Amino acid sequence: MPSGSTVVRTRAISLSLSACILAIAASAPAFAEDATSPAAVPADAAAESGEGLNTITVTATKRETDLQKTPIAISVVDPTMIKDRHVQSLLDLADGSVPSLRVATFEARKSALTVGIRGMVPFDQNQTARDTPVGVYVDGVYLGRSQGLNAALFDVARIEVLKGPQGTLFGRNTEGGALNIVTKEPTGEFGGRISGGFGNYGSHDAQVHLDFPAFANLAIKADGVIQHQDATVKNPLAGQYGWNYDNAVGGRITAKWTPVSGFTALLSYDKSKDENTPNYSQLISYNPNNYPVGSYDAAGSLVCPTGSTFCVRPLSPIVHVSGDKRQDTAEIGVPQQLSTDKTEGFASTLKYEVTPDLELRSISAWRTVTTDQWDNSGGAHRTVFTPNTAFSRYSLSHFNQRQFSQEFQAVGSMAHLDYVFGAYYFNEKAHELAATPSSNKWNADGTGYTINSENAIGPITSGNQGWDPASWFVQRNSVAHAKSYALFGQATYSPIDIVHLTVGARWTHDKRNGLLFTVQGKPTAFPFTYDKKRVDPLVVLAVDAAPGVNLYAKYSTGYRAGGANDRSQTFTAFLPESVKAYEVGAKTTFWDNRARFNIAGYIMDRKGTQTDFDNVDTNPSSPTFNAHTEETRNAPGTTKVRGIEADLTIKPVEALTLGASYAYTYFKVPATPNPFLNNQPFQVNIVYTPRNAASGFIDYEMPVSRNGTTLRAHIDANYASSQYSFQAENTKTDASFVVNGSVALADIPMGRSGTKTTISFWVRNLFDTTYIYRRSSANSIPAPVFANGVQQLNADGTPKLSYSGVLGDYGNLNPPRTFGVQAQIQF
Repeated sequence: MPSGSTVVRTRAISLSLSACILAIAASAPAFAEDATSPAAVPADAAAESGEGLNTITVTATKRETDLQKTPIAISVVDPTMIKDRHVQSLLDLADGSVPSLRVATFEARKSALTVGIRGMVPFDQNQTARDTPVGVYVDGVYLGRSQGLNAALFDVARIEVLKGPQGTLFGRNTEGGALNIVTKEPTGEFGGRISGGFGNYGSHDAQVHLDFPAFANLAIKADGVIQHQDATVKNPLAGQYGWNYDNAVGGRITAKWTPVSGFTALLSYDKSKDENTPNYSQLISYNPNNYPVGSYDAAGSLVCPTGSTFCVRPLSPIVHVSGDKRQDTAEIGVPQQLSTDKTEGFASTLKYEVTPDLELRSISAWRTVTTDQWDNSGGAHRTVFTPNTAFSRYSLSHFNQRQFSQEFQAVGSMAHLDYVFGAYYFNEKAHELAATPSSNKWNADGTGYTINSENAIGPITSGNQGWDPASWFVQRNSVAHAKSYALFGQATYSPIDIVHLTVGARWTHDKRNGLLFTVQGKPTAFPFTYDKKRVDPLVVLAVDAAPGVNLYAKYSTGYRAGGANDRSQTFTAFLPESVKAYEVGAKTTFWDNRARFNIAGYIMDRKGTQTDFDNVDTNPSSPTFNAHTEETRNAPGTTKVRGIEADLTIKPVEALTLGASYAYTYFKVPATPNPFLNNQPFQVNIVYTPRNAASGFIDYEMPVSRNGTTLRAHIDANYASSQYSFQAENTKTDASFVVNGSVALADIPMGRSGTKTTISFWVRNLFDTTYIYRRSSANSIPAPVFANGVQQLNADGTPKLSYSGVLGDYGNLNPPRTFGVQAQIQF
């Protein structure tokens, strides 16, 4: 049964939302009829004249529709927003540009991203047999893994953030929503743009987007991207990379063939490489609980203060405790190579218009991603000091994934009815092997260290743990296969012009199997299998309550497939999690299309929440030192997520546009058995989900000459309250506030050819604010002692604890202020 506070909170949300919707429905006609308002003009005409807001087209229902008439909560990131905020990859949306969309790095590394919507945010999906609760799609193709998601974006037409379960049309692993990236197609006319720029931290970038004239009914488009930024935290070890370094290069070619009227074949091939280093992990505090601190005697043994029965290890005198201050140079140098993500794919989208009211589609895609991960982000900030012992955990991984997907769609209309029917197939193979050697070694008193290697990539380290792949002490090696089959259909019936009833369902059959065949350097044979079928329904009732006022109520479900945790010692399998969602919303346009206000409220109940409990052995004297063990358990009972989202855009005059967005998210996860605490119930949380998040922007544009040159100015501010970054820890991150801005002299004519030039200055994190976006207190508290799986007790019956791994909180901080100059030529 829900708690009393939960019931009150849920009722309050529902009552508040109902009041808002009723107020909007009542007030919108008054806006239109107000004698003091500008003369009413059609919305499209107002937009074309520059007096109103532009119409936003989305494809959330597998057909092009007006955002304001689509009964789904959607936020859209358009090319102007991408340019104004200097967004080069999905990670640049981590500042909260879309409040309900949460993007973060996995651990410190940037070679894989965590993407979540509406509290459906994973802790660790960076594995062979785990899935995300938010599906990421590029031109209708599902990207199966987190690895490679931080690749450069190719000529994006828009990014649609679909909020809430999308299980009917988008399928598995979209219980929180979907990120639908739509790129620009070839135009068949010669044109394009070339841009380049440079900035601080040695950053530079260049983009080329070319459309070639059509010939023989064939139009071709080519895109190329280069992006570079030097490290923002320096590494004192000579010849090694620092932290938060990026270098990406990629290209894509797209061909659009129209051999006969009504038939189109869109073929694309892309390939990219992203080289990066992780964000630096800093020691935020040392011994924050003030346990007794020991010292080392001449023999290197820990000696506790007189009268103390226990103590923690002392801090090395050269280790820096940063607090909430961002370091620009590490105090300890470590080997740090570039992590490399290589992505490649081919897609074919065929469309055949059988009749003016029926189109058949086929989307075929082959994709692969390969990641070589080199993550030495912690130095001595995540390992206690012990004389003459190894430290600095170098997390290494080689990951490869290949996937094929095929989707068929029939999209059509008849009297009062729009429909979509389809079938889907997905096949995937993923393989990973990983090692965690220690790259450094302390001297006797902690005043110095050596590198456990003859050179940066040599094979000699502690014992047989090397970071040369030829000498890896492989701590886990696994392979997983997945297949998914689906049939789906959705239809919208409009018995009268203002009422629209949508009903849909999707049947899915998921099959998965895998094998963990190496654990801690020893051959093993831990298999798992998964075979489940389910149906996800959808019902939406939408009403055009008044001109510019669209109300809807929606019921939908979604799920995240089950799998197995390849960081466990036995490839422990877990069940799927499923969501039932109830949503009501209003989409309104008023003030002669100068204002747009959308609001939605939702209740989401999730069963079987996949919860990760992890443990890293930080005791240098332990035989499993550096080993990362993680177990996944399905939470019992129901996880409750409640929220409200609101978006407001106003264009009071032709030159000025103002916008604001807000997301409130409440969650409660049932206590879940913790396998590292003898399966005792443990309160867990949802990561990267702030209670309150908001974003606002101001755009100003004015002509500065008669030849079409304009001055454009943009500023945005993004806020998020503190949040959890580990499911099984009650430690929160800092609240965040980031301001970005840009100024551009745009559309400067270059001769009579129609060529135009734009010169802009951009800045991210304008005020150079610093906040901890990921924080762990796992190394600040003692660990329970177990023997043969049984927790040990003291003579008085209290749990026996080990203080040998106590150090302090560690965390990762947001990037510092970056800025630069950009020039673009469009022709």
